[in-house]
Amino acid sequence: MSYDLTVERLIEAPAAVVFDAFTDADAQRTWMRDPEDPNAILETTCDLRVGGEWVVAWGPSRDELYRETNVFQVVDRPRRLTMTTTSSTPDGSRLDTATEVTFEEHDGKTRMTVVQRGFPTAELRDYFAATAWANVLEALDGFVRGKEQPA
Repeated sequence: MSYDLTVERLIEAPAAVVFDAFTDADAQRTWMRDPEDPNAILETTCDLRVGGEWVVAWGPSRDELYRETNVFQVVDRPRRLTMTTTSSTPDGSRLDTATEVTFEEHDGKTRMTVVQRGFPTAELRDYFAATAWANVLEALDGFVRGKEQPA
């Protein structure tokens, strides 16, 4: 049996702005940074094309890196991304899932929806929904709102 998650967030910015902030490695290095641990390691590269990889590694030290590798299956800027996702932990655990992210713009705001399929347990799915994706969407929203403010 497989468990799937769906999370959504309304972000007050156009879809192209949200999509670009989500997929741009330079932007990711800003909004993915842990504000509670500014010295933590964060590395990210993003080859935004079908077959390209988006690789993120983070953790407190080189010996304790979490890694996520996404391979893009669909890149439809600024509407949709689909990718295979492999997550690994420092202890060698691995999780393979399929992820789809959509960006639906209405009146200058974007509903960002994440559907991730293939979790082996409800507990792991719930952790990703309530913690991992919730933190990602919160950080992305804050980054986009800050970017949109006049200088």
